[in-house]
Amino acid sequence: MKIVSFGDIHMATAHMEAISAELASADVVLLSGDLTNFGGPRAVRQVIRVAQTYCPIVRALPGNLDQPETIAFLRTEQVGLHGEHQCYGEVAIYGCGGSNLTPFQTPLEYTDEILWQILQQAVADVPPTPCHIMVCHTPPYATRLDRLVNGRPVGSPAVRQFIAEKQPHLCITGHIHESPGVDTIGRTKILNAGPFAAGGYIVAQYEGGVLDAELRFM
Repeated sequence: MKIVSFGDIHMATAHMEAISAELASADVVLLSGDLTNFGGPRAVRQVIRVAQTYCPIVRALPGNLDQPETIAFLRTEQVGLHGEHQCYGEVAIYGCGGSNLTPFQTPLEYTDEILWQILQQAVADVPPTPCHIMVCHTPPYATRLDRLVNGRPVGSPAVRQFIAEKQPHLCITGHIHESPGVDTIGRTKILNAGPFAAGGYIVAQYEGGVLDAELRFM
């Protein structure tokens, strides 16, 4: 099984053409939030439809810059992962959109307590499959993936605690444009591809009971 993921798209859908071969060869495409710039369902639909021209199976999260009503829209379109999970053979994928609280009062922000509840809801009925992939727009606190330019960590302690306790095999995150990279918490490999317009994306392959995931750039 091949998964291609990217986030912080902010309507930059034209960049998908640069990785069209990767997308066309994927079994699932995961969009990890901030699909738009403060957009609602109409703008989100545009992003989803472009991704589906390359790969018919797309799953998506809203980010903090997507309007709250996009949560219900993604669920209605049967592509949502916010507080939900999907299983593909031996691989279970679950997610949490939005972000922790910011100074900017963006459209979709949550307290750490709510983020914890959403993540718990997402895994509540996940079967004991051999491979678990977590997609969370907000990165875990105090990693290489949540640092501002000045080095200050701004990720979520609740997300970090959840990863430490549940130990998914892979966590795909985003939100902090300044911190694309790779880190680990326990056995969990965590990847932030950065803003899509800067060229970052993630390729994960699950085969023979082994999951490999790496950060790539166009």
